[in-house]
Formats: sequence, C-alpha cells, structure tokens
Amino acid sequence: MNKKEHILIVGAGLCGSLLALRMAQRGFKITLVEKRPDLRKSDISAGRSINLAFSNRGIKGISLVGLTKKTEPLCIPMNGRMIHDKTGETFFSPYSGNKSEYINSISRTDLNALLLNEVEKLPNAEIIFQQDCKDVDLKSAKAVFEHFETKKKTELSGDILIGTDGAGSVVRQSMEADSDMNFRVSEDFLEHGYKELSIPAGKTEKYRIFKNALHIWPRGENMLIALPNLDGSFTVTLFMSYKKGEQNFEQLKSEKSIKAYFEEFYPDALEQMPDLIKDFSQNPTSPLGTVKCSPWNVQGKSLLMGDSAHAIVPFYGQGMNASFEDVVVFDEVLDDFEGNWQQIFDEYEKRRKKDTDAIGDLAIDNFHEMKEHTAAPVFQQKRKLETAFEQEFPDEFASKYRLVTFREQIGYNQAMQRGRAQDKAILKLLENNELSDSLGLKEKLEKVNQATKKMLDGTFS
Repeated sequence: MNKKEHILIVGAGLCGSLLALRMAQRGFKITLVEKRPDLRKSDISAGRSINLAFSNRGIKGISLVGLTKKTEPLCIPMNGRMIHDKTGETFFSPYSGNKSEYINSISRTDLNALLLNEVEKLPNAEIIFQQDCKDVDLKSAKAVFEHFETKKKTELSGDILIGTDGAGSVVRQSMEADSDMNFRVSEDFLEHGYKELSIPAGKTEKYRIFKNALHIWPRGENMLIALPNLDGSFTVTLFMSYKKGEQNFEQLKSEKSIKAYFEEFYPDALEQMPDLIKDFSQNPTSPLGTVKCSPWNVQGKSLLMGDSAHAIVPFYGQGMNASFEDVVVFDEVLDDFEGNWQQIFDEYEKRRKKDTDAIGDLAIDNFHEMKEHTAAPVFQQKRKLETAFEQEFPDEFASKYRLVTFREQIGYNQAMQRGRAQDKAILKLLENNELSDSLGLKEKLEKVNQATKKMLDGTFS
C-alpha cells in the first residue's frame, strides 16, 4: 500500500478525529473536514460540557494512538449505578464484581479537543472547519463543501473518502440516493426523546450527590440519569415520551407543570437542580434513534464508519466506544490486507457489521432495563448474585454488562448471545426457587452455567 495515498475524512467528531490521527500516524496524507466551527475556539455546546461513558472498547482505541496517559486526567471513574427511588432512597449496583472494572465519565468536548490537537501535530494532516458537506461523488472520492459563513463552495478529493459525519451522515445519504448500490438503510426512532439538564457544583461540597456513579432515577415509562463532570457539576438527562403515556414532554409546557412533575417523580434530584426551569425551557428536546445500513462502501473508494454506519441510542454507553473500536478493527484489517482498498473495505464490514448490529439491539434492551427494571426486587436480586459470582469467580463468570463493557477481546455479537442466554437462565432459576440460600455460591454458579448452556442450545425449559 502506498503510504502517500490521500484520505479525505468527512466529519471531525470523535470517530473522525481518532481515525484521522491513526491514519496520519500510519503515514497517509489526511484531510479532515468538519462543518462546525473549531470546538477548541468556539462554544458550540451552549455552555454545557456534555459527557459520555468511556470504557474498555473506547480505551482500546485511545491506546492504539498512544494517548492513554493524556486521557486519564479527563476521566471520572463510575463504579456502578446509583438507583434512586421516589422517596429518595438509593441502592448502589456495581457494574462488576471486579473492583478494577469500571466505566468513566468524560467530556465529549475535552476528548475531541485532545484528538484534534494531536492530529494537528502531524505534518501530513490538515483540518478544515466550517465546511458543510453538500454533495459526494462516491466513486471518485470527491465531495463538495460549502463554507458556513461565506457560502463559498469548494470541491475536495482524495484517493479514499471516509464518512464519519454522524447519524445524519451526508455520505450515507449519498449512498442511499445511488440507484446502482442496492443500498439498504433502517432508521428506527423511539417514542422517547431526551432533554439535557444539570446539577451545578455545590458551594460547600463540590459534588452535590455521590461522585463515582452513574445515577439513575427509573420511573417505568421515563427516567432521569446523571453523570459527573470534572468541575463538580453533573450532566442530567431526562428521557421521556414525546406524547404518549401518563407523563410526556407535550404535557410539560409551563413552569408549574415542570416543577410539579419533578416534585412527584424526582424530588431528591429536584433539590439539587436550582436551574431546572431555565434548563428545561432553553434546552432542546432531541430524538433517539438507531441506524443500520448496508453496504458500507462503494467500489473501494468510499466508506462509512462510526455513527454514519451504525448510530445507536445511548443506553449502553457504547456509542463512542463502538466508534473507537471501529478504528481499531479497521487498523487491524489494514495490516492483514495491505494493498487492495476494496478488499480492505469488504473485510472490515464483514468483521464489524454483526457486532454493530448487536450493540444497537443491546442498547434498546438496556433502555427498557434502566427505566423499568433496575429498581425491581428480582433485578436487584439478580445483580447481587452476578456481583458475588464476579467477585469469587472472575474467570468463570461475567454478566451481560461485563461481557459487553469489560470483555473487549470478544465482539458485541458474542457478548449479546451469551449475555441474553445467561440473563434468561438466572431469572428462570430465581423464579423456580432453584438458587436458594441452602446452596453454596459455587453450586449456584454451576446451575447458572448449566442452564445458560441449555439456553444457548435451545433445550432449557
């Protein structure tokens, strides 16, 4: 493969920036184009530091480009879920029985800025901002861009074009519009949307609620979550139906109705949210959707990656992590199939699509689990049992969450198949009272493993 090949990357978000950095490190000429202003110089988040869950699969991508040490100061460890009931009582549910396994809260902006800084250090990479992609010639790796302010149009080209331009990808839309491609795409939106709110830093104690957890207020139809920020604040997100159900966004139009809703369902959160009315009124309500499509490439010239190929809802905390893992897998394919871009693109999609489809499905599963089941006694009983297994037998047992989040050496699809079977097995055994206290922990594990195997074989009844 000629290392002087020019790769045009459309979209300088997290995935595009990581990809640009890795490809530049490999010696390719890189042009990275972004429609928004430079986030390091402009406040493009309405004054809010939106945070993400950062875990093993994403860390694998950061390690690939040598930025592990630089990323660590941006992270706040979250060791588990802090479940809040309607009375304000809390229940802590660890993510893993292994205390060394946890996820991190990280600022999207800070991480993106770090990656852009590293890209700019390389002489073979260029970043261009405020250029909105308007048209793509997929077979020639060309695209037409319009400057955000001047409206001047510019055509840029490369030997290869990779679209990392997010869930609303213009590159993907160009593939969909190409009648020669037999392109298939599904865009499935939830009835729920989300609104960003906040818990500001406290005046006496920096963090008003427990710092090292992802906080969840599950309320059946809807839920509230909160992730910590480095400045002591929490980014709070309300997930709620637009119009359906007993409570929905359509009903919350007045200051009185907003306050009444939070007083009834999230009273302990409300106590820590002095800016609730302002945040609720000023911040948009945004949609939640899953995108799946195929194929991801055109004639070895253009490729989709990250959210442009497989956008998912945020309920497994794997959107960024999955996109970073895309870069890792792509890097591996370049090593294995050097010299033929069509072969590289086809092999990359073959290795990756089943896993990205799986995490899309898992994220929907976790949405229902988080808003409905995390507060249920049987779920808490199951989690206590899983945590005990992981503490005593970490090499022999991993919960579905642990398989997805901390076993980065296996794919999402394998984690989904094993995890779903295991969940069903444990719940069935609990329902049948086959995991009574008279059994030792090892005996319980053996029963769970046997039942899981039968689930996978289709013979469990």
